[in-house]
Amino acid sequence: QVQLVESGGGLVQAGGSLKLSCAASGRTTGNYAMGWFRQAPGKEREFVAGISRIVGIPKYADSVKGRFAISRDNAKNTVWLQMNSLKPEDTAVYYCTYVGPGGAYANPDYWGQGTQVTVSS
Repeated sequence: QVQLVESGGGLVQAGGSLKLSCAASGRTTGNYAMGWFRQAPGKEREFVAGISRIVGIPKYADSVKGRFAISRDNAKNTVWLQMNSLKPEDTAVYYCTYVGPGGAYANPDYWGQGTQVTVSS
């Protein structure tokens, strides 16, 4: 089992920034990846960003490229999502995800509880 604990959500004005963090604990072994999904009201959950443990090459959804940046600290089993130039359409519950070795960002093995991000216009 892997536990994911997120923090850093909140209310921000359009154009502002927020930084989300997620700490993983439990059976975190091998070249696992971590990432973020989000779900806006009335919409399906969507992939936002992901980063592998060893290679560390990030992957982003087109909607956040150039505005969001994902990073991680392997020693702390922690991943961050720096969100800049936020837009009202970024409003959603953001979920941290864990992808076991050989897995895919689109199909995480574990999910965090979610943290609300609200961007006002």
